Amino acid sequence: MGIFGRKNTDETATATATTAATVNPELAALTGAYTIDPAHSTIGFTARHAMVTNVKGKFTDFTGALQLDGADPSRSTATIDVTMDSIDTGSADRDGHLKSADFFRTDEFPAMTFRSTSAEALGGDDYRVSGELSILGVTKPLTIDLEFNGSAKDPFGNERVGFEGKAEILRSDWGLTWNAALETGGVLVSDKIKLNFDISAIKNA
Repeated sequence: MGIFGRKNTDETATATATTAATVNPELAALTGAYTIDPAHSTIGFTARHAMVTNVKGKFTDFTGALQLDGADPSRSTATIDVTMDSIDTGSADRDGHLKSADFFRTDEFPAMTFRSTSAEALGGDDYRVSGELSILGVTKPLTIDLEFNGSAKDPFGNERVGFEGKAEILRSDWGLTWNAALETGGVLVSDKIKLNFDISAIKNA
């Protein structure tokens, strides 16, 4: 994303030529270190269930940090650490199954992490961040499309920035292969998982 990540040296010339045309001017004043505010942020997901409906869930315990470079967003970085035991789909039985050996094995792999590796400004409020997502000890690339929602100073004097993001993954790429066949054809849980991020981050003092 233009605000998260590092361009490699081969892309430097291209990034320099396009930065002025693609960066939102509002971002220039936002350079600095930020901490994600979990009380006002959401890291969620959607999975297809029984081929006919969607089940949504989220993680309620996570930390994260952003290093934003408003003048050159490609120099920015992002990190997120999620506590897998905090998964919440609105069903205690389903959450217990997701924490078990069939899925996340949270006793053995308590955390899911994301580390940005590159970024680009797409123009206007749109950005793309690429990085590495680690689940079950497996690390695979993940690309997130983001929209900058703006900045504001809250009533407590905190300088905030907001982003909404989305991505899609195949859970089998991380070894999450448990499923059950349906009598009518198909499977109980989709391989494709939609990820969504609604992030509010506070600028560090």
